[in-house]
Amino acid sequence: MLLLQFFPFLHILTVLTFSGSPVFASAPSGLWSKFIYAPASRVVYPQAVRKTVGSVHNADSLLSPADGFNNRGAALSGNESWVTLDFGIEVGGLVTMRINSASSSSGLALSFTESPLFISPTTSDDSTYPSANMSYDGVLHLTEPLTEGVWTQPTSTLRGGFRFLTIVSTSQSETTISNVSVEISFMPHVEDMRNYSGYFYAKDPVFHDQDFLTKIWYSGAYTVQTNTVPVNTGRQVPFVSSPGWQNNATLGLAGPIIVDGAKRDRAVWPGDMGVAVPTQFVSTNDLLPTKNALSTLFSYMDPLTGALPESGPPLLQMGSDTYHMWTLIGVHNYFLYSGDTAWLEDLWANYTKAVGFVLGKVDSSGLMNVTGLRDWARLGGGGHNAEGNALLYKVLIDSADLAIHINQTSLGETWSVNASSLKTKFNEAFWLPSAGMYRDNTTTTLCPQDANSMAVLYNLTTSAAQASSVSEGLTRNWNELGAIAPELPDTISPFIGSLELQAHFVSGNDERAMDLLRREWGYMLYTNLSVQSTLLEGYTANGSIWYLLLARSQ
Repeated sequence: MLLLQFFPFLHILTVLTFSGSPVFASAPSGLWSKFIYAPASRVVYPQAVRKTVGSVHNADSLLSPADGFNNRGAALSGNESWVTLDFGIEVGGLVTMRINSASSSSGLALSFTESPLFISPTTSDDSTYPSANMSYDGVLHLTEPLTEGVWTQPTSTLRGGFRFLTIVSTSQSETTISNVSVEISFMPHVEDMRNYSGYFYAKDPVFHDQDFLTKIWYSGAYTVQTNTVPVNTGRQVPFVSSPGWQNNATLGLAGPIIVDGAKRDRAVWPGDMGVAVPTQFVSTNDLLPTKNALSTLFSYMDPLTGALPESGPPLLQMGSDTYHMWTLIGVHNYFLYSGDTAWLEDLWANYTKAVGFVLGKVDSSGLMNVTGLRDWARLGGGGHNAEGNALLYKVLIDSADLAIHINQTSLGETWSVNASSLKTKFNEAFWLPSAGMYRDNTTTTLCPQDANSMAVLYNLTTSAAQASSVSEGLTRNWNELGAIAPELPDTISPFIGSLELQAHFVSGNDERAMDLLRREWGYMLYTNLSVQSTLLEGYTANGSIWYLLLARSQ
């Protein structure tokens, strides 16, 4: 199954941009301004005609708004005729067009895709449910009979992310249309989507495109923007029957809210927020969607056990120890960037209960026994697992820091002692001297990408030499397109890859980090299989975008 949307797994925003105090005013204009992908207006128009098939005339007239609706428009006739319009970048929202002329037997349908691989007159790329042949969603049929005038897509059928729009004639009769546009739905609370608080500009003297670093910075920022959505535009669960899709479910307590992808899932996923929120902070400093997402997750906490959901509504999946901990890490991130003490104090009783939930899984070994097995699609995550214990260490360090800020010194000291003990046990249990890396669990020699990256990034290593050894070992999983995750074979996961990228920087291996950046993020930005403006959640080792054939269906 295709996974083309487009989660902001690009933590290099925080790696590459800090230079002093954060900027809370609008960024100045400069050489970097032309690299902002966010459109200047909420109403956007197609930039090119990608393809026409059958009887389609005057298609180029659809590339700009008609002056006063006087444009004679494009004519389509014949039930095998269609035109594909290219918006040039990832967009998302509701389509509007003017039907200039139509007969009683005229018919039109729309299909949507992010990748040009799936341009089709009979189906859209799947957003509702994964099917191997990309046939689940189908097309959106305009209500018949068509009437002359302005047609706007029903709000329940909003398409959160696409680049290519295909307009299909479904009858032999001629239909003439003009003024095709999309009204952007994401970032609903912001008047000017290009008004960033942070900015970045750098030349890359090594890469084939010297503007790569600047482009990837703004691509990461734009990805987060496309994932910031109105609270009433979630994917319906249970899923609608094929063909079709519905994006009118409630996502949380309030909006706007940050979700894991503009097209697929459209729900709060706290693991994804571990990368998205630092990106959000340094680019737009727009933390309200994060606050709403975290408050929503805590509102669904099990009051008896303290367990947090793996994902927000309407999915509300439970049973993930790692995503439970990502929510706790998200609280620290939000407080770190916002200084919102009042919110933290209101949350504190539930927060401490949620920390107690995972501490309760530490057994006589001194390690956490992971029993909530759902994770980011990796295999083998249960038991005394290195990734789970690395996240627990991060939770304890973060929690101790939070405790200081709200005068809970004694509790913070307890958590610090627990963290120190866990670090010792972690190295005793998982360090594999023969590999110079950490193993996945106490019964294997597999050295995963996630736990090794986290060990360096979260300071679980005991020396600079050990951190550098892990950094070097991680390169054994690379190919020309990025870092393959041994814990999910044949898969490149930019989510975990972004943690590895940071780990190389933290360990002092900057050139290695830049090499990975150019391979993996360079592929995502420039491949003609994608939208070349926002980034991928994952892809296979050969560069194909059938990520979820190997991963879980969220």
